[in-house]
Amino acid sequence: MSTALPRAGRIHVREPDTAPMVAFRTVDADGRLYVMGPRTRASYLAPKDVPHCVTVRLRPEIARPLLGAPMSELVDEIIPLRDLWGTRADRLADELAGLVTGGDWAERVMARLEAAFRDRLAAQSSADLDRAGLVGAAAALLSAGAARPPVTEVARELGVSERHLRNLFTGGVGVPPKRFARINRVRGVLSRVFREGAASLAADAGYYDQSHMTAEFREVMGVPPNAYRAGRLPVPSACSVG
Repeated sequence: MSTALPRAGRIHVREPDTAPMVAFRTVDADGRLYVMGPRTRASYLAPKDVPHCVTVRLRPEIARPLLGAPMSELVDEIIPLRDLWGTRADRLADELAGLVTGGDWAERVMARLEAAFRDRLAAQSSADLDRAGLVGAAAALLSAGAARPPVTEVARELGVSERHLRNLFTGGVGVPPKRFARINRVRGVLSRVFREGAASLAADAGYYDQSHMTAEFREVMGVPPNAYRAGRLPVPSACSVG
């Protein structure tokens, strides 16, 4: 997902996100489907006109059974969905392209995508879905506000070993639990960075202090919070999705 910064002109920010996305877009009237894997760092993009584009953000627990690959193989990658689904992805993209007419085309494309995803998930084994449920429960606990529990406590609450949880979580989400929590903490700061000062942001997000927040924000976003707020961003690059 891209965000236009109010003070950054036409630069768009593709925010870091632990959730992968499936994107549909048209290119010369043809439909194409892409998978955007979990993003560990922000990217800054130059504007690009896309006639039709719809993105679906996937919940952490459904990504692996839906896409059919460990998310650890897709971190910071953008690939055609056909690389994972084969010709089924091409047939779906062609079907979606046929829906791009009229004012409500986006709603119809979204509904068809969601139906395809439900069918795909319904075909998965109960064991795969049970593992996905465990990943989802861990992700919810690790995203629980500023007072996020340590991984050992999450594992204990879910009744599994810490090692098992780390391995399952990294394959299902793409990044280890601690990095997942760190990225989501920065995303929490991003949602409020234009409304609140650094000191209150750091305290509310659960950082040790303001310098801790600044260092973590810079690592993930490429610039410190004050520069981001002022629109002093890295030079944008071209979007890599054809």
